[in-house]
Amino acid sequence: MQSEIVIVGGGAGGLELACKLGRRLGPSKVALVDSRLYHIWKPSLHEVAAGTLDIHQEGLSYQMLGHDNGFTFILGAMTGLDSAGKRITVGPVSGGGEEVLPERHIGYGALVLAVGSTSNYFGVPGAREHTISLNATEDAERFRLKLLRLLASADEHLEEGRKSGLDVVIIGGGATGVELAAELREASGVYAVYGFSHLQARRDVHITLLEGAPRILAPLPERVSNAALRLLKKRAIQVVTDCRVTSIEKDKIHDGKGNTYPADLCVWAAGIRAPEFLGTLGLPTNRGGQVEVDGHLRVKGVPDVYALGDCAACVDGNGKPVPPRAQAAHQQADYLRTTFVRRAQGKAAQEAPYRYRDYGSLVSLGHTTTVGSLMGALRGASWFVEGFVARMMYLSLHLLHHQAVLGSVRTAVLAVARFLIRRTTPLVKLH
Repeated sequence: MQSEIVIVGGGAGGLELACKLGRRLGPSKVALVDSRLYHIWKPSLHEVAAGTLDIHQEGLSYQMLGHDNGFTFILGAMTGLDSAGKRITVGPVSGGGEEVLPERHIGYGALVLAVGSTSNYFGVPGAREHTISLNATEDAERFRLKLLRLLASADEHLEEGRKSGLDVVIIGGGATGVELAAELREASGVYAVYGFSHLQARRDVHITLLEGAPRILAPLPERVSNAALRLLKKRAIQVVTDCRVTSIEKDKIHDGKGNTYPADLCVWAAGIRAPEFLGTLGLPTNRGGQVEVDGHLRVKGVPDVYALGDCAACVDGNGKPVPPRAQAAHQQADYLRTTFVRRAQGKAAQEAPYRYRDYGSLVSLGHTTTVGSLMGALRGASWFVEGFVARMMYLSLHLLHHQAVLGSVRTAVLAVARFLIRRTTPLVKLH
């Protein structure tokens, strides 16, 4: 098989690029490769883990999106790259113990790597074996099912008069860790009203957030960090900063100060790195495994190969490293869309390099509260936002992503449908 533009990775940036190019150039020109059949917006995985979002209602089929947006979807994981022959290898796909699709070779005119990121365990003993990281939908579902089992067990023990509780420890006080802690506190109270009648969320579900830096949400303005800390403590969530985790066992965590934290369920949200397979492709990578690209998002020294999003080590036209954020992947997808449309039209490549624009950050603390900062047009200017307005802005980010891949009308219909479904289903997923 041959395609003019092959995009590997159907995350926020890769999928948006495939949809926008497919609508412009058509399925014979654009192909998207991903190892999964459906897409979910990664910033919502903490809601899937807490059970407040049903992945089977939220996921968008790549095959449907390909049909509607004019790109070809190829199921499978990229396993190899022949940059001289300009083709990639896509591994076989199995199901039910049988091979469904064989190994394939896909030729390309231009290749875009948009494979996102995975957890960085920093060599901490036991971290990989005894924690769950929210890298993908299956991780979030595994966490949710384990949480449900532990809640049922704790409720049964309480009914029998035995002292019982559930200890959840989240390692990492970035956006993922903070959002998960708040969502879990909210969800644990909801679970209690759906049959766990002996369970009192604040008394019996103990949530601890461990952060190595002096404050949570360290990359964000201090006012945002302080507001998030206040709201977490108000929800009876223990926050420990300046905490360097040294080892993790099945039921406890140890830090560098000699403290031990009991843990029935532990989440690792302390850092990210690029997927390890990128280091096997013969491409230039940095210490974090990211592929090194120039200001035009071209992989250094490898013709016709590009990278965007978390897997790309990019220094933009302003001379600053681009942070691994969804808004960066969205902007880079728009930049490459222009690059490839000009290429298809026989025009010269863009002269101006990609420039990252920071529009601020928003952090969700449950279904009613959001905090964050918005960046203004003036250099260095920012505005603190909190409450209902911030919450509406946070929700709009998800809708804007859907608009990019579904269009305005279908996004509006989907939003209304989900609003109505939530009125006829449990507030948390109970199975």
